[in-house]
Amino acid sequence: MSGLPHRIVCLTEEPTEVLYALGESDRIVGISGFTVRPARARHEKPRVSAFTSAKIDRILDLRPDLAIGFSDMQADVAAALIRAGVEVWISNHRSVDGILGYVRRLGALVGCAARADAYAAELAESMEAVRRAAAAWPRRPRVYFEEWDEPAISAIQWVSELIGIAGGDDIFPQRAAAPLGRDRIVADPMEVVRAAPDLIIGSWCGKKFRPERVAARPGWDTIPAVRDGRLHEIKSPLILQPGPAALTEGLQSLHRLIGDWVHDAPNLVDGKVRGRTLVDTSR
Repeated sequence: MSGLPHRIVCLTEEPTEVLYALGESDRIVGISGFTVRPARARHEKPRVSAFTSAKIDRILDLRPDLAIGFSDMQADVAAALIRAGVEVWISNHRSVDGILGYVRRLGALVGCAARADAYAAELAESMEAVRRAAAAWPRRPRVYFEEWDEPAISAIQWVSELIGIAGGDDIFPQRAAAPLGRDRIVADPMEVVRAAPDLIIGSWCGKKFRPERVAARPGWDTIPAVRDGRLHEIKSPLILQPGPAALTEGLQSLHRLIGDWVHDAPNLVDGKVRGRTLVDTSR
C-alpha cells in the first residue's frame, strides 16, 4: 500500500513481536540485539541496536523508512537517526492500556488496523480471564517487585497493574506511576521491611536475579516472603518489555506464583508446606 512504511528498523523488542503477530514481519529489516520474541526473528533479521546505543551506519545501510523505539532512554539514538534523515517513532507507553493502545497504533501505522484491533481485543480478553480467576481466590498477597538491585528500583506501572490483575497487591503502587527509574528507587530498604510483602519477585533487567542476596539484606529476615522462602524470578523479556509478552507470559508467570502462594498460605510455617521447603530460584 502506497505511503506506508515498508522497511522498518525495530530498536526494541515489542514492535518486532507485534509486527510478527500481525503477519507483517516482511516489513522488518533490522532488530534489537535484545530481541528474543519471537525466537525466529534472531535468525531472520540483522541485529543493529542495543537499547541505549545503535549501529547508526549499519541502520542507514538498511535504507529504513521508519525506525521504532521506546522511551527517553533511546532519545540519543532517535536524534542521531533523525539527523540522518530517518523517520522515527518513539513510543512512551507505561500502562497496560498503553500497551494495548500501542498495538493498535502500530497496526494502523502499517495498514492493518483491523487485525491490530482484533489482536488487542484478544490480549485484553486473556487478561480479563486471569482477573476473573484471581477474583475467586480467598486472599491476595502483598508483592514487592524489584526491577533492579543496585540501586533497588520497584515495579514500573504496567508491572504493578499486572500484579493486580494476577491476584496480588503491589506494595509500592504510588512509585509505579513514575515513568523514570530514578523516581522508583527504594532508597530506604527498611521501607520494604515495613511493608511486609508476602512475595518478592525480581526481574533485574537482563541480569540474573539472586534471591539469596536479597534475603541476606540487613533486617530483611523478618519479611514474610524471606521467612517463607517466597523469592522468585521472572525473566525480563517476559515482563519488562512493554509489549505482548508482558500481557501473556509475563502475566501468566505472575498469576502462577501468586496462585502458588494463595494455595499454600494457610499451611505456611517458616518456609514449609507440609514439610516441604519452599525456595524457588529458577523462575
